[in-house]
Amino acid sequence: MEFFDLVTPLFLALIVGGTFVGVVFGAIPGMTATMAVAVCLPLTYSLGLENGLALLLGLYVGGISGGLVPAILLGIPGTPSSITTTFDGYPMSQKGEGEKALRIGICASFVGGIISLAALYLFAPALADFAIRFSYVEKFLIILFALTVMGALSNSMLLGIFSGFLGIFISLIGVYDISDGGNGEIRLVPPGTEYWLEGGFALLPVLIGLFGLAAILEEAERGVPEGHSADTVKLGKSSSFSFSVFRGQLVNLVRSSGIGTFVGILPGVGGSAASILAYSNAKTFSKKPESFGNGEPEGLMASEAGNNGLTGGALVPLLSLGIPGDSTTALLIGAFTLQGIQVGPLFIGNNPETWNAMIFAMVIANIAMFAMMYFAIRYFAMVVTVPKHVLFPIILMMCVIGAYTINYGIMFDVWTLLIFGLFGWLVVKLRLEVAPFIIGFILGPSAEVYFIKSLESFGDLTIFFTKSWIAMVLWVLIAGSVIGSVMLSRKRRTATEQPA
Repeated sequence: MEFFDLVTPLFLALIVGGTFVGVVFGAIPGMTATMAVAVCLPLTYSLGLENGLALLLGLYVGGISGGLVPAILLGIPGTPSSITTTFDGYPMSQKGEGEKALRIGICASFVGGIISLAALYLFAPALADFAIRFSYVEKFLIILFALTVMGALSNSMLLGIFSGFLGIFISLIGVYDISDGGNGEIRLVPPGTEYWLEGGFALLPVLIGLFGLAAILEEAERGVPEGHSADTVKLGKSSSFSFSVFRGQLVNLVRSSGIGTFVGILPGVGGSAASILAYSNAKTFSKKPESFGNGEPEGLMASEAGNNGLTGGALVPLLSLGIPGDSTTALLIGAFTLQGIQVGPLFIGNNPETWNAMIFAMVIANIAMFAMMYFAIRYFAMVVTVPKHVLFPIILMMCVIGAYTINYGIMFDVWTLLIFGLFGWLVVKLRLEVAPFIIGFILGPSAEVYFIKSLESFGDLTIFFTKSWIAMVLWVLIAGSVIGSVMLSRKRRTATEQPA
């Protein structure tokens, strides 16, 4: 099938529609891009792979970008990646420059998205070609490295690594398949639940529960406020924005976008780290760092370019290695799973039409995001006034229907949704990390297969240390991530112990 045969009116409509819905989700505090993708994931089954990905990528780009609306107008991050946007965006809104701040953020978001997309197009195929040479040993070590990176960049290394391995443990529930080197017996299953857990927990209800239902429960616990009135939304004069504000900011935009892209490539780190690193670097290299936090456009640009740089970067490890870059790209694996396609080093070479369609969809999604938000920002600003008690029942219904129908009407999938929704709500209270858990859950079966196949092929644990120079490099990276985490932890502890 030729690429241009895929670019149908339906394909384009799904991108634009997905971007619009994503912006709405991102603009409502508590409803993130990840939640938007989780809720709409079951819809992709009937759409086919390319059309389904068009919808989800539009949701992804729109959801990340939409988070700037409440961050600037209300001082409440719409998404975790919009935390630093509040530092300078909200003070600008308080000065009556809300619309100017929004337009600055939108332009910076567009630049970050396009630069990260260029990095995806250039680096993912090259990394995939290199990864094709990997044996089972290197593939297992890549997963181990991903888990240590997630642990190293979590608030607590031990809790981050524990969360990742807990995800692996739960993913191994069910029959130990003979094709995976097992004996065909059921394992890790409580007595009396063999009928339900023979095949383990289905991936998609787990994802919808963790990122859809858990978010609703968390917001409900906070009391689900009525919302904000239109009087609290301070846009200011529409004529206050000028593109001249970007004069001399090219280095800041490119640097921040590059930081966001790099952070996106690291498995499980997330947009909040991307925006914080981009913002702190912009402040370090600024000629007027003292103005940051008081309504400085330079800081706003850095934050939004950084968190949108994540969108393309997080797809690099997903499409080249089969390892999600963040929670939202972990959900994209669900779309591939629904269509019976496995992502990894062979994906781009074996599916060139799908690869090209994804790149095109990302381009259109970024353009649609910019056009919609730039020219209709006053209307999107009103989204923050929508009461959540109207939205959440609809979203809950969509989660339940999606979980039930995604595997042709299995009631246990609804119970899976409930179990992991409650688990996702408790994770925050237990100080565990959701991203390492879900990536461990996704990669756990593959890690097991690679480990066992390595032993079957070479028969000795020493092969993990002597197989090739690639394995040795991976061990160095694993050790470096652990040592770096320990040093970072000590630095944080020292900073907190110092008197104010």
